[in-house]
Amino acid sequence: MATPSPQFDFSVLRTLREQRELTLAQLSEASGVSVAVISKLERNQQSAELETLYRLARAFGLSATDLMAMAESQLAHRTAEKVYRSGDFKFRQIKYANVVAHLGSAPAGAKVNRPEIHHDDTEVCWVTEGKLRLTLPHEECILAAGESIQFDAIQQHTYEALADSQFVILHLRKDKRY
Repeated sequence: MATPSPQFDFSVLRTLREQRELTLAQLSEASGVSVAVISKLERNQQSAELETLYRLARAFGLSATDLMAMAESQLAHRTAEKVYRSGDFKFRQIKYANVVAHLGSAPAGAKVNRPEIHHDDTEVCWVTEGKLRLTLPHEECILAAGESIQFDAIQQHTYEALADSQFVILHLRKDKRY
């Protein structure tokens, strides 16, 4: 019978350490965790205590939660697209916990007011072809191919295609951890 894969893979610590060009001794000094413990964690020979994770995460500028998420055995997550329409706008959408991506197209003259329900996200719109008008409560922006904008998605907003257009809209979860 095959041995189960570990619940957490802390070899990610070695990857983070090497990306920052730190030695084991330097990480130990920055975190207050012994070289021996760090080495055993990097080789998945020891479990990590919460305090240890907290100290190591802080040395990398991360939260303990972020480090734990990186150490989960499944490092890649896969999803399938959903196709939908909002008015004359057509979308292909993929969703993950922290980002929703929409590949959209719209014919000239198409307009969508308050597209779908938004959470308190940051929205990025990048026009790849054509021209879009984005109307926000106190401003209006015209985006041509190659231009993008970022704004608070919870605001009332309207997209209007000024020409046949293709674009990418990203909804990025705001980090609410303080």
